[in-house]
Amino acid sequence: MADVRLAGIDRAGLQALIQDAEAHPEQYRRVARAVTRCRGGFLTASYIRDLPPVMIDEPQQLLGTNTAPNPSDTVLAALGACLSVGYMANATAMGLTVEELTLELEGDIDISPVWGTARVPPDQVAGFTEIRVRTRLKAPGLTPEQERELHERTLRWSPVANTIRNPVRLVATLNA
Repeated sequence: MADVRLAGIDRAGLQALIQDAEAHPEQYRRVARAVTRCRGGFLTASYIRDLPPVMIDEPQQLLGTNTAPNPSDTVLAALGACLSVGYMANATAMGLTVEELTLELEGDIDISPVWGTARVPPDQVAGFTEIRVRTRLKAPGLTPEQERELHERTLRWSPVANTIRNPVRLVATLNA
C-alpha cells in the first residue's frame, strides 16, 4: 500500500477559532437540528443542514432491507467521528502532525425488547451497556506524556462521548 499522509488541520485557522471561541463563547452555542422522515418499513432519511440525507435502515434479520447502517451503528460512527475530530484538533493545537488515525468501535447492545414490542421485565431497557474504542494514532515525536494528554483531552471534550456518558434530558412529543 502506498504511503498515504493524512491531510492536516490549518493550525493558524485553528488558533483563530480558539481565540474567537474564548472571546465570544456565546457564538459557539447552538441548537443542532435534524429532520427524520420514514421512507417505509424501517428505512429513514435524516436531513441535516443543507446536506444530502443520511439514510438509516435495519439489517434483514431485524426486518429491514439492509440498505444503510442502523441507528445503533450510527451511534458508534458518530462517536468515532467525534473522537477523530478531537484527536486531530488537539494534536494540531499541540503542534503534532498525525500520520495515521484509526478508531475501532464496538458495543454490547440488548435489542431483545424489539423496540418495545416484546414482553420483557419492566426494569429492562434496550441500548448499549458498554462501548469499547481502540484508537491507533501515529504522530512522529509524540511522547508518552503528550499521548496521555491528547487522549484525556479528546475523551473529556467530545460532545458525543459526553452525550453517551452523561444523562441528557430528552423531551419528546407526539403530534404536538
